[in-house]
Amino acid sequence: MSELERAATIAVRDCLGIQPHETLLVVTDPPLANLARALVDAARPLAREVLLLEYGTRQTNGEEPPAPTPAAMAAVDAVLAVTSRSITHTAARRAATAAGARVATMPGITEDCLIRTMNADYRAIAARTERVASLLTGAAVARITTASGTDLTLPIAGISAIASTGLILRPGQWGNLPSGEAYLRPEEGKSEGVLVVDGSLAGIGKLKEPVRITIERGMAVDVSGGREARRFAEQLEAVGALARNVAELGVGTNDRAVVTGHILEDEKILGTVHVAFGNNVSMGGTVDVPFHVDGIVLKPTLTLDGTVVIEEGRPQFD
Repeated sequence: MSELERAATIAVRDCLGIQPHETLLVVTDPPLANLARALVDAARPLAREVLLLEYGTRQTNGEEPPAPTPAAMAAVDAVLAVTSRSITHTAARRAATAAGARVATMPGITEDCLIRTMNADYRAIAARTERVASLLTGAAVARITTASGTDLTLPIAGISAIASTGLILRPGQWGNLPSGEAYLRPEEGKSEGVLVVDGSLAGIGKLKEPVRITIERGMAVDVSGGREARRFAEQLEAVGALARNVAELGVGTNDRAVVTGHILEDEKILGTVHVAFGNNVSMGGTVDVPFHVDGIVLKPTLTLDGTVVIEEGRPQFD
């Protein structure tokens, strides 16, 4: 068995928990179709039926997949989304999990990432992620600061964090593969300060220059920096005002993840935080827009109600 075959088997057998009586749907698009077929091949000996559905590449993360994809997703036991653009925060994913499907999304996954991260200890990652989710849920105010200029305060009182552990085993459960993050939506309209994204931005990749985002009343009101900052600003303008919403605060918990420029892996890096803009409906919010873009902050200091949880990229929760 090759390294790729072994990693694909771990993904469908251990993380998604495919059973002999179940039907699995793998959805993909042209850039990731070959890797999707490797996962299909790994799943076929394990499932009653494995279906492969390929559709055209979407323009942005959070854009809905075309019909009849949503109906197919809601009609199976489990879904594996191996797509270049994320469908994690879409109505199609929400409808599928509401119908009882387990959904694992792998937006922008690469062969190297799959092989490296599927060999992580997901039981240890799950325990770490649950601890961080508990800390977030119990806090009223989060603050992120960095040497590069971030100083952002996010009110989170009364909001339950989500633990994305990489173990998607129960009906209606969903998350990324690879995984390892705890995240929540901040209170809408209340985050204030400056966010300097210096790792990567979803859909743009690993940054050559930091992107400085000024946030007032929970909205990105100014974006400055170099060429990549201009690209991000253009994305916001193209989608509209709601794309500027501060949608998510996340904390990475995967010790095998490294910076690659692919947000799927980058947002899971242990010792980093990420802030996303746009859609927060999947986290219980009210902003429903076909846009959800995460920005990775390296070596942050994260405090929850004044208690240090990460100090300059060094986790204090292990």
